[in-house]
Amino acid sequence: MQDKSKYRRMYTLEEIDRIVERSILNMNIMGEPASLYEPIEYMIGIGGKRIRPRLCLATYSLFENNISTEIIYPALSLEIFHEFTLIHDDIMDNADTRRNQMTVYKKWGNNVAILSGDVMSILAYRYLAASPAGSLPDVLNLFSTTAAQVCEGQQYDMDYEQLPFITREDYIKMIGLKTGVLLACSAKMGALLAKASSEICDALYDFGYKLGIAFQITDDYLDTFGNEQVFGKKIGGDIINNKKSWLLVECLRLAANGNKMTSLDNIMAMGEDCQKEKIAAMQQLYVELGVKESAKEAILEYQKKAMDAIENVGLSVEQIQQLREFSEQIIHREK
Repeated sequence: MQDKSKYRRMYTLEEIDRIVERSILNMNIMGEPASLYEPIEYMIGIGGKRIRPRLCLATYSLFENNISTEIIYPALSLEIFHEFTLIHDDIMDNADTRRNQMTVYKKWGNNVAILSGDVMSILAYRYLAASPAGSLPDVLNLFSTTAAQVCEGQQYDMDYEQLPFITREDYIKMIGLKTGVLLACSAKMGALLAKASSEICDALYDFGYKLGIAFQITDDYLDTFGNEQVFGKKIGGDIINNKKSWLLVECLRLAANGNKMTSLDNIMAMGEDCQKEKIAAMQQLYVELGVKESAKEAILEYQKKAMDAIENVGLSVEQIQQLREFSEQIIHREK
């Protein structure tokens, strides 16, 4: 399609952020019974990075500058679906806090959390249905495929908890489904709504997928080495639960090739009464084996792969710079 960016100004990322925040504040999601809808309003209201709707509107804005309700609503559907997955993930992970607030299941109980999450998944499709009629079939197919893939990724995550060892390839497969595909969907959805070419839509999907992996490795890193007050949840949760994060998977590989396997086994065997000691010992082992620095390198590597995906597909320098700025925000963060 014709590159319209030569003839008009793109929205800045700051302007897109304001559109997303204002749209979320204006969402009318309360209903009856209130006990079903209050947890939904609570979950959406406690904040978050809003990365998925922001990315959708950012890619749409590369080609169009009329961000109307029928564009904002499908972007919001991505956030609603994401929040639904977090409600259910917190139950599965026995997480007490989310964004420095009590998790929904801790506040209302498992049954309410499950049911409110189910309603959120339905609301996501209701918002998606507001898409322009000409784009709806492609957008709906992309979203439905992605929704199933996210569930597949969560199942792999749970399956891996039962295994003593997984490879880096296993980890990338898991987070590619659990995290990567929803960012990929967000990036491609904006392009589909703007009626960009199939080549550009596919390139933006690849961009979002690789960026999603960089995003998740960053999350894993911050869970171990972040600032608890800024990050929004307790530091070291992955360590306490022996979760197969990028850092633990890499540590398992390096320890098996060296003489640190006994040390690693001993740390992982530490119980509930030694949480602080366990976190400190694992942090130290990550530093000793170079896992901390390797994680930083992996984040930059996947950011580069994301940017490589959008080279030579006909995007302008300004459009590529907009996406680069977005990717920088994703990986250079403290929460």
